[in-house]
Amino acid sequence: MSGASTSQSPPPMASISDVSALFQNAKKYEELNVIGTGAYGTVYKARDLHNGGQIVAMKKVKVALTEDGIPLSTLREIALLRQLEAYRHPNIVRLLDVCHGGQSLERDQQLVLFLVFEHVDQDLESFLKRAPGPLSQNIIRSMSFDILSGIDFLHSHRIVHRDLKPHNLLVTSTGRVKLADFGLAKTYDTDMKLTSVVVTLWYRPPEVLLGAAYNTAVDVWSAGCVLAQLQARAPLLPGASDSDQLHCIFRLIGRPPRQEWPENVSIMLDSFPDYQAQDLGKIIPRTHPHALDLIKGMLVFDPAKRLTALDCLQHPYFTEEPLT
Repeated sequence: MSGASTSQSPPPMASISDVSALFQNAKKYEELNVIGTGAYGTVYKARDLHNGGQIVAMKKVKVALTEDGIPLSTLREIALLRQLEAYRHPNIVRLLDVCHGGQSLERDQQLVLFLVFEHVDQDLESFLKRAPGPLSQNIIRSMSFDILSGIDFLHSHRIVHRDLKPHNLLVTSTGRVKLADFGLAKTYDTDMKLTSVVVTLWYRPPEVLLGAAYNTAVDVWSAGCVLAQLQARAPLLPGASDSDQLHCIFRLIGRPPRQEWPENVSIMLDSFPDYQAQDLGKIIPRTHPHALDLIKGMLVFDPAKRLTALDCLQHPYFTEEPLT
């Protein structure tokens, strides 16, 4: 009997008493102020008391616990984030530490974790608002390359960001772009679809809006929207609801052919007018032809026909002239 029960035992968990051994206590950091709150938790500006007062960004996230402790999937996610940090990729925000806030464990059966990242002063959203005039084509091209390099790095490690938008792209003092807010999302935010609808709608690809299966191509679509926004200084597809967002998309790229419509989705193709594709060059004028061609290749309805991040990096927009 004991052998049978062992074979059906749940995956191993870390007990609450093991938390102190797994993660340092967050008390080594002094919270200064709230930077922002999002779908995945609150971000604080903080001071590292053990490292010369270095300023860091601390993201407070909650992981649901069972009676047995922390799910192994959460520990795997954290291990993966730490593994990625070893690469020191220039377009990925650095994860410096993972700490626990142990005081809340018993009360609400949630593990409070603090992910400690390098502090970057502004995100792309605020950068675009503060920029005094149109960005130069060199700056746009360099930022576009940074974004796609970060996405390609994540995809090469089988990570799908799923929530790319200007708010999650950080801009350093030297103008480099770094991806933030990836990794633990699917583990620690079970209500993501509910909580992030309004925030991320404009960058959401059609397969997600339709409730179809999705893969790494979702990030390429979102990045295509961001690249267009770098050119126009305004969102490309500012829909007001899921349905309106699909109308915005089809007004731009045309209603897809019937054979490309995904199966087993609740929305019917015929619920949309027979929109014809618009000329992207008229919507974002003064854009380099190579940049227009790249964005068009990223905003393709069928995920299988969409450019990959690696395809984008090898596009003539980046290869015909050296990046300066």
